Amino acid sequence: MRLRAALLLAAAMVLAAPAAAQAFTVFGAASLSAAFPQINNSPRYNFAGSNQLRLQMERGASADLFASASPAEPQALFREGKCSRPVTFATNVLVLVTPRNNPAGLRSVYGLRGGNHRLAVGTAGVPIGAYTRQLLRRMQLSSVLTSNTVSLEPNVNSIIAKVGLGSADAGFAYFSDWRTAAARLHRINLPRWAQPPVRYQMCVVRRPGADAANANRFMRQVLSSRGRSILKRFGFGITPRG
Repeated sequence: MRLRAALLLAAAMVLAAPAAAQAFTVFGAASLSAAFPQINNSPRYNFAGSNQLRLQMERGASADLFASASPAEPQALFREGKCSRPVTFATNVLVLVTPRNNPAGLRSVYGLRGGNHRLAVGTAGVPIGAYTRQLLRRMQLSSVLTSNTVSLEPNVNSIIAKVGLGSADAGFAYFSDWRTAAARLHRINLPRWAQPPVRYQMCVVRRPGADAANANRFMRQVLSSRGRSILKRFGFGITPRG
């Protein structure tokens, strides 16, 4: 009897193992790393630059839901048949951040025209980098990327870390990222007329074995009143319902 019970228990554990290994996985833009776990802390998260996450999924990474800081990545996956039609769930604006004590004495983005500053900027492929270059072109300030010492960062969290540690005099980031790190960063606002449209989109990943049920449930949580309230608290703009 004891042997039979032990065998049954072992069989149950074997059957349960695959389910336990299949943890629901969210691939999210680095700028969502503070807010998303507050909405739902049960998924396994992979936060990085949206372009990096798209490449991982195109190569077969086991994601169930993708949330990007730009429409470009989820729309491309949708066209490839690798995710559902993307849904816009938040917006953002760009700011210039400096260390809290602002040792370079920057008062506006135009102060970067003098050169000789250490500037942290997203790579051209990552959304924060693309948005930054759009904003600088609109302000006719693209030259600041050559007149200053520029470090190219793979995601916005890397920019925030570099500026917060004083390894850069300034960096271009999202307002939501400054909000999260406001205790150690100084914010310089950028003109509204120069802001590119920053839209976050998410979609359910289409792949063999994807957990579509939990992905759709997570999307509903993000779009719910509670989810929208959390995003707003972290500094994101909220899109109209519907």
